[in-house]
Amino acid sequence: MFTGDTWRRHTTLSLPPAALVIGAGIAGASVAYFLSKLGAAVTVVDAGIHAASSVPSALINPVRGQSGGVDARALEGMQLTWELIRKLESEGFNIPHGQTGILRPIPNDKARARFERNLPPELPHRWLSPAQSPTPLPSTWAHALWLPEGGWVDGAAFTRALLTASGARVMRGRAMQVDGRWLVVDAQVSDPQPLGPLDLPPTPQIIHCGGSIGSTWAGEDRTHRMGSLLTLDRAAAEVPLSFGAYLAPSAAGGVLGATYETPAQGWQEPALPLGSVGWLLGKGESLADLSGVEVTGRWTGSRLSGLRNGQDENGVWHLSGLSSKGFLLGPLLAREVAEQVSETGVS
Repeated sequence: MFTGDTWRRHTTLSLPPAALVIGAGIAGASVAYFLSKLGAAVTVVDAGIHAASSVPSALINPVRGQSGGVDARALEGMQLTWELIRKLESEGFNIPHGQTGILRPIPNDKARARFERNLPPELPHRWLSPAQSPTPLPSTWAHALWLPEGGWVDGAAFTRALLTASGARVMRGRAMQVDGRWLVVDAQVSDPQPLGPLDLPPTPQIIHCGGSIGSTWAGEDRTHRMGSLLTLDRAAAEVPLSFGAYLAPSAAGGVLGATYETPAQGWQEPALPLGSVGWLLGKGESLADLSGVEVTGRWTGSRLSGLRNGQDENGVWHLSGLSSKGFLLGPLLAREVAEQVSETGVS
């Protein structure tokens, strides 16, 4: 078990600036990546379980929900995510993805008007009739919003590539907060570099990027929401479709997601209620013809609601609660956190 005192006790001269990132989801892996590019010696502590960022096909979608909300930084975040994927692939990482565009079917004129009010002029988009759609749509849809710069990415592969490319030392373990002190328990060291108690750098800057279960171990009072998707033997549509639920290609075929169960004040074991399966299949059938498509399994993850971003009164940095915008905004916000940590000074 390592405590904050352990970090202080085992100091070594001439070490690079040190940072300890807790959590290796899309937020933590991105923070580690950008910190390493700024010259910090990064150690990542991650339990490697219950990771929402391991989703097999995540949408990089700038237009959210059934009202077409667009985050003020959606376009900037989307561009950075695609740039990172291209850069990592040029370095030899395999990241299944498709910047194929995203189609948002719209049920009626009233819904289209809601979307139009939210669409910024600088966001590339085009309105189509169902007959103009790049993939067949059921006749119940009145309009379709085409987002040519959107797409999908294998969340696990992207997150893994960021972490590996960071060169961070990775410690498998649970980071917990007890009486205001951080402890790492059940620690095991893994590649890319060996790490032992005597190798620990001086007191690091701590960046907490723990997800649903990580926030629970840290003693945070947060709202958690379970979500599930079904994995499919093939993609039900050539491009991702999204309204209420989404259909998208994946490395192994396709996915139909996602349910969002009733929020809870605490992490719970992943589960998919039977009623949610029926709801999900109904939503999928409203988007595309699922005839001949077989369900091969399911994936479930728990996310935090409510973005937590910045430094707290104890000097600990935070980036968590990205919810379904993890792959849209996660790398962008992580780059900013890394820059702020670097400007503040890592010990």
